[in-house]
Amino acid sequence: MQGWQTLFYKEVLRFWKVSFQTIAAPVLTALLYLLIFGHVLEDHVKVYGQISYTAFLIPGLVMMSVLQNAFANSSSSLIQSKITGNLIFLLLTPLSHWAWFVAYVGSSILRGLVVGAVLLLVTVWFADLTLVAPLWVLVFAVLGAALLGAMGLIAGLWAEKFDQLAAFQNFLIMPMTFLSGVFYSLHTLPAFWQGLSHFNPFFYMIDGFRYGFFGVSDVSPWLSLGVVVVALLGVGGLAVHLLRIGYKIRH
Repeated sequence: MQGWQTLFYKEVLRFWKVSFQTIAAPVLTALLYLLIFGHVLEDHVKVYGQISYTAFLIPGLVMMSVLQNAFANSSSSLIQSKITGNLIFLLLTPLSHWAWFVAYVGSSILRGLVVGAVLLLVTVWFADLTLVAPLWVLVFAVLGAALLGAMGLIAGLWAEKFDQLAAFQNFLIMPMTFLSGVFYSLHTLPAFWQGLSHFNPFFYMIDGFRYGFFGVSDVSPWLSLGVVVVALLGVGGLAVHLLRIGYKIRH
């Protein structure tokens, strides 16, 4: 127990020491999205018949920030350790692959939740938001951050330089995030794109998270929960396996 707690504490200190970059910067970016899209579309778009566009947009931006920062935390930590060479000090410890997984994913969850909470506090003044089902909000935030934290582990293990990590993020994480319903409701899309969106696990994370605020969603929150849990088990299992065999970290 002591081992993973120490590594977890080290990972939390790593992002907290540069909180202006790891917390404040993502909040500012999401706030700019809200100001621009909210100002342009507020008077033109109503979602689910009665919800203002700004109110609809805020939960999506919060969840998007949670996911992106959870991924960035574990992936950037691993790639930095590999490039600078200090990963050897972790390999010398008797930590199990489970301890690595829990510490890296746990710190990613914490960073994602901190960024999401700060962003929610900053943006809640822009619209009248109510928490219809707070437990759904918490469940999807934690599961989504865990999924992206595990995905960040895989990316950090696979990448050998920052260019490869950037490609993973730019060509996989970013498109799946922006095409997940952050800025629109699924029912506003043509039939083809609606069908395609159902293969995007990010859509279910954001739709389920948004359900906790409004009590309505594009698909059943139970379906979203099932998809997210299955995706987490698959991605998390792969991450644990790669850590167990020392993929690209033991030579």
